[in-house]
Amino acid sequence: MTHQNSRNSKSSFPFIHQSRRHPTRRRFLQFSAAALSTVALSNCARNTLNQQSTASSPVAQTDSKTLYLYTWADYSSNELYQRFRDKTGIQVIADVYDSNEMMLNKLQAGGGDQYSLIFPSDYMVRQMIDSQLLLPLDQSKLKGFDNVMDRWKSPTYDPNSAHSIAFNWGTTGLLYNTKVVSTEPTDWDFLWQNRDALSGKITLLDDVRETMGAVLKSLGYSYNATEPAQIEAAYQKLLELKPHLASFKTIGWEDQLISGDLAICMAYSNLGSLLPIENPHLKYVIPQSGTSIWTDTMAIPAKAPNVEAAYAWINFVLEPENAAYAATQLKLGTPNKAAFELLSAEVKSNSSLYPSAEVVKAGEGIQPVGDAINLYEKYWTEVKSA
Repeated sequence: MTHQNSRNSKSSFPFIHQSRRHPTRRRFLQFSAAALSTVALSNCARNTLNQQSTASSPVAQTDSKTLYLYTWADYSSNELYQRFRDKTGIQVIADVYDSNEMMLNKLQAGGGDQYSLIFPSDYMVRQMIDSQLLLPLDQSKLKGFDNVMDRWKSPTYDPNSAHSIAFNWGTTGLLYNTKVVSTEPTDWDFLWQNRDALSGKITLLDDVRETMGAVLKSLGYSYNATEPAQIEAAYQKLLELKPHLASFKTIGWEDQLISGDLAICMAYSNLGSLLPIENPHLKYVIPQSGTSIWTDTMAIPAKAPNVEAAYAWINFVLEPENAAYAATQLKLGTPNKAAFELLSAEVKSNSSLYPSAEVVKAGEGIQPVGDAINLYEKYWTEVKSA
């Protein structure tokens, strides 16, 4: 399911193409049946109205008043796009993806000249820089970069923000049903310590780097370990838990957790913040030993057709009022310190969205691990088939 609002006519709102790939963390911001049916109906109407307004259209190469985005499904907000159009006169047309790999594959297959702005995650930024797929940013064209929090001004994945600007961020943790689990989990090891009592009621993310990273962290290693012995130790520990898992699943477990058929699920802070609003018996916790601190960014493809419109969007988002609006609309953490001050006290105190400095310090961003990825994938395949 996607975080998308009801769409109106072609003349007023952009065409947004809904991808059909398997959902990831970005596709569960709206999870009710009513919301899903509304999205489905609006998507059908939208596609019928504007069959030609795709990012592969030649107009993407020449139209200076249109910004073609390739973005996460739940970052597509007509309200936000209309706000940008009202300010700049530039219309937004968006295609959406649900994994970094899907986005990368499309750009590598020749789609880099179709889009003027993309939203890669931290580790993918590094990979795309190394592959020369991103345009170096002209710092003189950026307005409001001083508003970015220090952590994201020169991140390890992109020193000095030379190719990307942080857009949103979040964490990975455990979401549990307090009616089923009476003792609050404090760390990843809770799953192993209580595996018999929770057997068949646990889910982990269907994501090799996140799940293997969490196991590595529980062993005292880095999320980004490259030592073969450490990766193997994580594999062996994950094998111990495997018989007690209901599944590896990133999305689709919500109703079971709410009802109590599941007890505890590895989840991203998006859902960890949203689900408890209507289901107060659910609670999201960030493991004390540390977790992944993920960041999604704004970047310009090396062959972008409308670079100036891309800078207009980046500068629009860097404005505190717009950054705060985007964070409120998309229910994600903002890396803009001036925007953070504009948020309501309730939002700022939401530890699921804005954890303490100590929690953030203990976390890690997922980084490329070089050739070690082959070992991760080998063990991941083995543990899932065990």
